[in-house]
Amino acid sequence: MIVRANVLAAFLPAPLRLASLLFASFLLASFLLTSTPSRGEPDSAFDPETGYRIARYQAAVPEKPPAGERVWIDDIDRLVRDAHAVLLDVSPIHGAGYDKASGAWRISKPHETLPGATWLPEVGRGDINPAVARFFARELARLTGGDKTRAIVIFCNADCWMSWNAVKRAASFGYSGLKWFPEGTDGWRDFDRALVAAVPVPLDIARDTAPE
Repeated sequence: MIVRANVLAAFLPAPLRLASLLFASFLLASFLLTSTPSRGEPDSAFDPETGYRIARYQAAVPEKPPAGERVWIDDIDRLVRDAHAVLLDVSPIHGAGYDKASGAWRISKPHETLPGATWLPEVGRGDINPAVARFFARELARLTGGDKTRAIVIFCNADCWMSWNAVKRAASFGYSGLKWFPEGTDGWRDFDRALVAAVPVPLDIARDTAPE
């Protein structure tokens, strides 16, 4: 219909021709708008069953976490001072993953984190390796001393969905003192806070890779 209108416009006087072309453009724009998927449709970046982000991890994150509460630098200072909060860096590894024999992470790029933080790589993936999921659960229990109400500040770098996923996963393990710092290491550095060299906690091969 739009193409036909453009053809007919060629035989009209100039004022009518302009009006006809504008109307055709309006119809085309309306068609394109109505044919695009709505925001309510499923997003391939998320697992439709679990709700975890499984692709494009480096992207704008929502305002609120899937559990717990969002915190800022001042809150972290207070939580560490008054509640002995666990600082948990869930940044992904740059390298070949963990060594199947030793459990040590094979790193090709150094990483810096918040002072006092523990680095647990890969625990924020949506489609997580089962051994890494067991590693995460075991390390959470160790770091909190088994206290599932203890404050845990989870972060990555800015706009990193792995920290969002890790909060969601920790909540599924029954932890209730969850704090989300989505600005992560970037936000910490931007406010002139020092970062320190990070060493990732290795997997315990005997325990983390054992069949359930």
